[in-house]
Amino acid sequence: MKILLATQKPFAAAAVSGIREIVETAGHTLEIFKEYESQSELVAAVGDADAMIVRSDKVTAEVIAAAPRLKIVVRAGAGYDNIDLQAASERGVVVMNTPGQNANAVAELAIGLMIYMSRTQFTPATGSEIQGRTIGIQAFGNVGRLVGAKASALGMKVKAIDPFLDPARIAEGGAEPVEDLAALYSGCDFVSIHIPATPQTARSIGYELISKMPKGAVLVNTARKEVIDEEGLMKALEERPDLKYAADVAPDNYDQLRSRFGLRVFATPKKMGAQTSEANVNAGLAAARQIVDYFATGNNRFQVNR
Repeated sequence: MKILLATQKPFAAAAVSGIREIVETAGHTLEIFKEYESQSELVAAVGDADAMIVRSDKVTAEVIAAAPRLKIVVRAGAGYDNIDLQAASERGVVVMNTPGQNANAVAELAIGLMIYMSRTQFTPATGSEIQGRTIGIQAFGNVGRLVGAKASALGMKVKAIDPFLDPARIAEGGAEPVEDLAALYSGCDFVSIHIPATPQTARSIGYELISKMPKGAVLVNTARKEVIDEEGLMKALEERPDLKYAADVAPDNYDQLRSRFGLRVFATPKKMGAQTSEANVNAGLAAARQIVDYFATGNNRFQVNR
């Protein structure tokens, strides 16, 4: 089988060598297609691929249609909104992610953003400490649990909500379960967002929730920009000069937010959550192992489409 490592944003050299070893030891062929400049180049590259490993690359319906041999796509990371799941399902292509491989990197960034905003983006202005504050975690999965553990170690009180977990499971993970989002936002000095971007979550966090946050609160988004209602965010920041917002991906109105609210708003230059050498290697190797295992045994444990 031919496995195409298609990454506009390249993997680290150690990840590539590890992926190659896994693939070739299993008797498959690896082709590397990186740093391409246009979507049309990706479409042209997939014609004889049986499998694909991607990062943030857009696996559109056009890409899938151009790959008649394609059987599986693995996104090296947790999010998979860059892949057209409906088109893949219609073609019988399995789509997987690699949950947990980037989790520590994202969790560390979330904590770092909280400290960065609390210390007024490391300017000479007087900041504040996070010890003794309450953090609310929206979605208590792989990343959320790690954020909670790190926050607890720093002396914070941890609350969490997750519609897919029983409150007892949240409590077992070291957080106080919260019954609804209104209670989470109104009762926490920091809220850390870890929900996926879906039709149900798109623009779900806006003025109504953000304006409920306590005085001096910080909203941290290391998930997807699409989950934020940007107009609602702007309205809340306008009405509440004590609130702050930090994100791992710049909102579409970032320049406007930055010019209007200055140090109360921050976004990383590009999505940085998984940008560590460790996460880069972990996710790439996991993707390769999942493809090899799928071809050998049919194991589809991490399939995200049906």
